Amino acid sequence: MIKINRTEIDKMSKIDRLNLVNSATGYKSANLIGSVSKDGIENLAVFSSVTHLGSNPALIGFIMRPATVARNTYKNIKETEYFTVNHITKNLIQRAHQTSANYIEEVSEFEATEIESEYLNDTKQPFVKESPVRILCKYVNEYSIEENGCIHIIASIEEIIVEENLLQNDKWLQLEKGEIVTINGLDGYCLPKLIDRFEYARPNSTVKSMLKNGS
Repeated sequence: MIKINRTEIDKMSKIDRLNLVNSATGYKSANLIGSVSKDGIENLAVFSSVTHLGSNPALIGFIMRPATVARNTYKNIKETEYFTVNHITKNLIQRAHQTSANYIEEVSEFEATEIESEYLNDTKQPFVKESPVRILCKYVNEYSIEENGCIHIIASIEEIIVEENLLQNDKWLQLEKGEIVTINGLDGYCLPKLIDRFEYARPNSTVKSMLKNGS
């Protein structure tokens, strides 16, 4: 094992420090957040910080970097209140990663990266047509993270659109069937494989496999 302490981390070059710290916490979600400005300009950006916050009410959150420079996703969400979260698949990874480039506000990342948008609701928010899992979200609140200037965006889930073959009888989504990827660090895309699924764990009993039991 190699030990790397805080002093050594602080002395690293920017890229080395980014790579180490971002990958050390493990695999993260891989999503494209779609939004549109009040002037109708579409925006699409890759995020690896979308997390579940609760199911009743259904809430998600994600981290926005400091708004010290133009953040089109943030601006659009504040203007319209709505945005979409779209899972990234194996076939999307190169184009999805390209959305992290610093495009000017007048350029739609959908067009620049040849990712097709699709409108499926009255809120007029763009979904990624290729994505097998898409979520329509509404802005609820935000919290400033004083330690680094980032913003934690809180949003409600208004609608979930999912390909039928992913949805199991108990409403669990088997993402593996959609070749949905995860992110390792900042730029590594991985394709997970389901190993097992377990019943609800209770004290003084041995948790049982749902797959091996055929349930």
